[in-house]
This record gives sequence, C-alpha cells and structure tokens, in this order.
Amino acid sequence: MSIIKRSRRKSPWVLHYDCTSCNGCDIETLACFTPIYDAERFGIVNIGNPKHADILVVTGSVNKRNQRVLKNIYSQMPEPKAVVAVGACACTGGIFKECYNVLGGVENVLPVDVFVPGCCPRPEAIIDGILLAADKLEEKKKLKKAGA
Repeated sequence: MSIIKRSRRKSPWVLHYDCTSCNGCDIETLACFTPIYDAERFGIVNIGNPKHADILVVTGSVNKRNQRVLKNIYSQMPEPKAVVAVGACACTGGIFKECYNVLGGVENVLPVDVFVPGCCPRPEAIIDGILLAADKLEEKKKLKKAGA
C-alpha cells in the first residue's frame, strides 16, 4: 500500500463551507480544531483548497445564490469524496426552510454521506460525523476498486 493511500485513510483532509448559517455551526466546527477537542489527533486536517480535500463539511441551508458555488467546490474535489451536512439547516433547511430563496438541506444539491443533526451540534458529534465520513470514503474506494 502506498504512503498516500495509507495517509488518506488515516488522515482525512476536510474542507469547510458555510452556505448561509447563523455561524453557530461554524463556531462549533472550528472548535473541533482547538486544543480542547483536538480533531488533529485523529489526523483530521482543515484545509482551504477543494483540490486537496477528501471530505466536504457544509453548514447552513443552501439557497439559490450559493448553490452554484457549492456544486463547483464539490466538482473540484478528487474522487472518492464524501459530504457531511452539519446542523439542522444543512440537514433539512432548519428554521429557514420556508424562506423564498432557500432550497432546503444540502441533500437537495449534493449527495450527502453523513448527517450531523442539531442546532448547533456539539464538536464531539461533528468529529464523529467526519470520522464516519472517512469510513464511508474507504467503502467507496473498495467499491471503485471492485469495479462497482
């Protein structure tokens, strides 16, 4: 097994994108990387380039203006990739669901692998969601290798 494959399994690189949240989920997502919760002990690295990301973490509800940007970011990520919807707004649209410009949750625009519900979810739940997405990446890799 090559070094890149091993490091990818043990060290998922995460790209965080805020659609239109109240910043509660953003604060909790970024709190995952502080010394208190220390997501880096699991090898999770927060990066800013979609071309290097394995997992896309999305907070907030998707609206008509950021739908194109979200799809563009997702298309730039290399395969296999996973999407984690963090918070009630990213999962279902939350309190903004009935707004005229809101399309709802992220699953209306992208295929979501892991949902982390809550308003706003705790950093421990977000870390669990990212690690679950890393496991799903492994499954996707195995399916791709098997030719499915």
